[in-house]
Amino acid sequence: MNFDSFFMAGFECSSHRRKDGVRLDLIRATTHDRHVQRDYRLCKSLGLATLRDGVRWHLVEKSPGNYDWSSWMPALEAAEEVGVQVIWDLFHYGSPDHVDQASPDFAARFTDFAMAALEQQQRVSGRAATVCPLNEINFLSWAVEVGYFPRCGPDEKGWLKRHLVQAGISAARAIKQQLPETRIVWAEPLVHVAPRSHDRREKRNAEAARLGQFEAYDWILGKALPELGGDPAFADAIGLNFYPHNQWYLDGPTIPLGHHEYRPLADMLEEVGQRYGKPVFLSETGAEGSGRPSWFHYVCSEAREAVRRGVDLRGICWYPITAYPGWDNSRHAEAGLLSTVTADGSRHVDAALLEEMQAQRALFEELDVPATKIAAAG
Repeated sequence: MNFDSFFMAGFECSSHRRKDGVRLDLIRATTHDRHVQRDYRLCKSLGLATLRDGVRWHLVEKSPGNYDWSSWMPALEAAEEVGVQVIWDLFHYGSPDHVDQASPDFAARFTDFAMAALEQQQRVSGRAATVCPLNEINFLSWAVEVGYFPRCGPDEKGWLKRHLVQAGISAARAIKQQLPETRIVWAEPLVHVAPRSHDRREKRNAEAARLGQFEAYDWILGKALPELGGDPAFADAIGLNFYPHNQWYLDGPTIPLGHHEYRPLADMLEEVGQRYGKPVFLSETGAEGSGRPSWFHYVCSEAREAVRRGVDLRGICWYPITAYPGWDNSRHAEAGLLSTVTADGSRHVDAALLEEMQAQRALFEELDVPATKIAAAG
């Protein structure tokens, strides 16, 4: 599958409850809900014609089986009017309070919602939808297990991950059966875990932890645990989320870029490409403050090296594209290409990051790889 643009923009759309019970709604917190059409127009004018955005399940299904699409309609209509391709996250951590994410009927409840959302999208658009059913299954299950997110399900390592994958598979199967033109992508963290010593047991444990990042995709695609019902057809592209903090020592600190233990991104992309034999894209990447341009420079340089090695790379998404309030304490995170909304309703564009994006776009367009050229041309 090709995207409308090689460089993409992602709008932070997390909507989960924190462990203290506070419900987050980052679409509202960034005022993207009130400025969605202007946001989409600005992104398209900057060459970002493919976007990631979210459907807020907790606002749509306020009572079981009753759907109110008013919170989503402005974005659906804006995408059509502006002419951008949106990858819709159907479940970005958060669900309605009347939905128990650990209950036996969660897969059925989520599948019903996913199909209802796609039917609504089809009523507004004549184009086939592109969706990410569940965002970061690996991270979500970890966050629950360690208590960062509220506890749900049995206190059994790995149980929730299998449970969430079953829900994703259920939804993907229904989507492919009823709306086969729909494209399905997923977004999972791309990480590296290094041993703290050369002890054989330490190295074995670090490698086991590193390989855990592949479990969700292996199960969805049927490469492992075939009893879950996975199938290669359930992913049209492999999305990977990669940030400066995605490499660490086992039970230890983050490994900084430039350290001898830091694994090159090109090597990581090559491993994923060979493992799954499908198109891949960086579904999220980004950094904060003055480090944004240099991080994008590193990511793009490594991505081009991966392409030269034969990786079928289809895009890179800066995430989030706007500044946002941090999950835990609402701190101002200057992580985007775009600022918060100013008094006149506009967003400022970070000149340094934009300049780097333009330079990198030109370098990608020079690559002699047809799929990348097509995607970059958007």
